[in-house]
Amino acid sequence: MYDEAAENLQKAIEADDKFIEAHAVLGDLLRQMRNYNAAIAQFKKVITLNPEFNRAVYLKIGEMEINSSQYELAQQHLEKYLTYPNITAQNNAYAQKLIADCKFSILAVSHPVPFKPVNLGPAINTEADEYLPVATADEATLIFTRKINNNEDFYKSNKENNKWQTATYLSDLINTPQYNEGAESISQDGKYLFFTGCNRPDGLGRCDIYIAQKKGDNWGKPFDLSPPVNTTGWESQPSISADGKTLYFVSNRKGGYGGYDIWKSSLSDKGWGEPENMGPNINTVYDEQSPFIHPDDSTFYFCSNGWPGLGGKDLFMSRLGKDGKWQKPENLGYPINSSGDENGLTLTANGTYAFFSSNNLNGFGGFDIYTFELPANLRPQLVTYVKGTVSDAKTKRPLEAAVEIIDLQKNEAVYQDYSDDSQGAFLATLTAGKNYGLNISRSGYLFYSANFSLVGHEPKNPFEIAVLLEPIEIGNKVILNNIFFDTNKFDLKTESVAELQQLVSFLTVNPTVHIEISGHTDNVGNDQLNQTLSENRAKSVYQYLVSNKVAADRLVFKGYGKTQPIAPNTTEEDRKKNRRTEFKIIAK
Repeated sequence: MYDEAAENLQKAIEADDKFIEAHAVLGDLLRQMRNYNAAIAQFKKVITLNPEFNRAVYLKIGEMEINSSQYELAQQHLEKYLTYPNITAQNNAYAQKLIADCKFSILAVSHPVPFKPVNLGPAINTEADEYLPVATADEATLIFTRKINNNEDFYKSNKENNKWQTATYLSDLINTPQYNEGAESISQDGKYLFFTGCNRPDGLGRCDIYIAQKKGDNWGKPFDLSPPVNTTGWESQPSISADGKTLYFVSNRKGGYGGYDIWKSSLSDKGWGEPENMGPNINTVYDEQSPFIHPDDSTFYFCSNGWPGLGGKDLFMSRLGKDGKWQKPENLGYPINSSGDENGLTLTANGTYAFFSSNNLNGFGGFDIYTFELPANLRPQLVTYVKGTVSDAKTKRPLEAAVEIIDLQKNEAVYQDYSDDSQGAFLATLTAGKNYGLNISRSGYLFYSANFSLVGHEPKNPFEIAVLLEPIEIGNKVILNNIFFDTNKFDLKTESVAELQQLVSFLTVNPTVHIEISGHTDNVGNDQLNQTLSENRAKSVYQYLVSNKVAADRLVFKGYGKTQPIAPNTTEEDRKKNRRTEFKIIAK
């Protein structure tokens, strides 16, 4: 009965302004009601009446002054508190933590970072609360939480002509009238939604993590991720990695560092693995929440009230070190962070802009969603994306096909999924500084091969492709864009293995198919040397296939030198196209 208590305490103080206990209790009451400035006034009155009345007053007033951005005064009061003997270890540690906040804040406020938040406008924001926004990699769709009459549901908005359209209710299969849905993460292609559902009858604990898959324009029924991710405790705020194989989330389960911790679980053929705590470079004895793993898979954003900050929960960033471990986090700085709570930060795939929510920037009412340009030193690695459609080369109808993108240096798949069966669409993110191979396959068709080199340059635009899969018919060809040789050599480079294995798989799945492997060069240099080089390169592929148990009588190899160009030999880019390895169906 806080209001009644405050009224009676005020009457006591009016009767006797030197009633120190009444001032102290009223200060405590106002602190619990988050009326920080009024609480500070009462604690100051206590100190004025008797500086030695109760040492705890100095800890409390210091805490309140941090929450009111009065960092110098807070530091003085907290240092005074630590002069008293026999302080418990817990309170000593807390006071030291608050002093670290003060020292950081004084420095941060004197060195502000650029911050110009822009409201996303009336198509997204209303008088209700809108928060926790996430966008697809192409920034075409935004999904967020809207709270109406204490019920949380998902809404979505599509961007058309660079303008957000009026948000609509996401799905009756995901949203419910009686339970709360919120704190979501969407896969980069927009096909999978991980979200938090609380108190649902099919859940294990108070809040669980669910997943729903998009089919065409509609969402399927969500299902609970089950143990070991979900427990009888509290699991929430999922963030899925770009390759879909690592799930980050928040839990208060046993084995953490204290409060709410951030955990991660890895996906294997057997399902989601036993969650692993993110460790002491991320988690503290206080609370860490709202994780966001950027599509570069090496820059991690979250909020915490345990690391040095400006008060309440601040936003932090941690980068993955060369040793494979997350480095100690960096505070995003002032005024991105303030003496209040900041959380729920997400980024666009290109890393330039961030989304967040706030209720103190004169918006449309309650919490609104904003965007701002992230300072350059706080951005992740450059990420672009490849967006495409898969269709039948003859009928032009969309196809559902297996799409795989491989980091050629590591020979590891960074994306594995299927194109949409209704539109043939797919989307995957690519981190700068690497070479990628793209393979698209479907039973009854030749596979498609493409290469994206992001080494040594920054792509100005995303890659957009329309893939036409050719049926398995005599005479049809495939250019093997991810077969690599050094200049004037015919030894297969290790980056070629993924493509070669794709060809082995194709021949294994289609045991009656016979192919010709052909090598081609540009027109630079001696014709006879080019002819020999092209034949030796085709032979190298032939020998690899035979060594991987493909019957030799299904294969022939031939070098064509410069005689079959597919582009003019007038530029280096076109000559590169002509230096290629192909295979052609000669029997089926």
